[in-house]
Amino acid sequence: MRTAIRLCCAALAAIALTALAALSIPTPASAATLTEVTNFGTNPSNLRMYLYVPDRVAPRPGLLVAVHYCTGSGPALHSGTQFASLADRYGYIVVYPSVTRSSQCFDVSSPQALRRGGGSDPVGIMSMVDHVRQRYPVDPSRIFVTGVSSGAMMTNVLLGVYPDVFAAGAAFAGVPFGCFATTNGSEWNSECANGQVTRTPQQWGDLVRAAYPGYTGARPRMQIWHGTNDDILRYPNFGEQVKQWTNVHGLSQAPTATDSPQAGYTRTRYGSSGGTAPVEAISMQGVSHNLPVDAAGALRFFGLDGTPPTTTPTPTTTPTTPPPTPTVPPTPTLPPGTGCRVGYTVNAWNTGLTASVTITNTGPTPVDGWSLAFTLPGGQTITGGWNATYAPSSGAVTARNAAYNGTIAPNASVTIGFQATHGGNTAAPSAFTLNATPCAIA
Repeated sequence: MRTAIRLCCAALAAIALTALAALSIPTPASAATLTEVTNFGTNPSNLRMYLYVPDRVAPRPGLLVAVHYCTGSGPALHSGTQFASLADRYGYIVVYPSVTRSSQCFDVSSPQALRRGGGSDPVGIMSMVDHVRQRYPVDPSRIFVTGVSSGAMMTNVLLGVYPDVFAAGAAFAGVPFGCFATTNGSEWNSECANGQVTRTPQQWGDLVRAAYPGYTGARPRMQIWHGTNDDILRYPNFGEQVKQWTNVHGLSQAPTATDSPQAGYTRTRYGSSGGTAPVEAISMQGVSHNLPVDAAGALRFFGLDGTPPTTTPTPTTTPTTPPPTPTVPPTPTLPPGTGCRVGYTVNAWNTGLTASVTITNTGPTPVDGWSLAFTLPGGQTITGGWNATYAPSSGAVTARNAAYNGTIAPNASVTIGFQATHGGNTAAPSAFTLNATPCAIA
């Protein structure tokens, strides 16, 4: 089982989200940042909560829960997809749950996770939703969930367990609700992953209905994305999800409409031919598990791509005297005798890459405030990062600590990372300096 999880995680790490290439949409400049929220409520599985609130929030904003893949994290999904940049345009709020268990996979298999109020990850995620609703005027009819791989499985789970909370979901490379269920404590279900678990539409629908016995209200709409060449959560899971959610909505297995939104994609809609059909399924010919995440396509299905917020920033008066020349904060220096070591791991694909950078303080005294300088090889340009600020985006780059990781104790480490485009050269920088002190390279 652990081997299966490691193999899955190794493949999923590459997800680094090719998806950024799905759509390139210019967005307004934003000062909004991803923020970790602590003490957000009941949290039986010790999830972490990351929140993105755009500079301009709609008067009655929608709320999107975006759930990461195995080996991923909330910050990685934030940086690797366009859900936050589109929030800048449309004024909705995004919550990124983040797993702390070693597999970095969400619990979609235990009896607790598959029962309303049963415990585990769904309860923690609902606490995040409640936390945001208590602090912002969220429209309760516009709460949605989306996810990739393990996050897509959790999307199915949340729609089944909390149908009265979520209006719709979009699952990118997932499996049906209950398909990954186990009784031996395992996180992995090989039969389901391999597409060997098949049921009738009624049986699949009954699994969803049993998650919240007695519920008779409206059911969330569902959008399903899957590649025909998925070698981690194999393609039969696509059809099984369609069977499940059409049955939940009391619909025929025969699509109401079929079209091709782009070359190689077949889209079927059930119950309606419009863009907000109860069930919409997109089959992606020749696409592997590392599928592009079409954030804009999910937002269209949710209806979150409406009129941008009309509020404007508070106007400022024109100064009568020239503003002072901005100054760059001085680069901190390491205490005498302090050393450092840097580990640098690259995960590359086509024209993109992610880099994970681990900075270790090898000296006897703490580092209080740090900046890591390095030169990116030609053709590499940073498009987003986490756990540090990066400037400029290419050439000689300096990464400065975030507010929460500025101190590195002796023999302790901090890990940062970024996503970048490249022109074919995916090599690592040849040297690093921490607060102007050269570092050893692990």
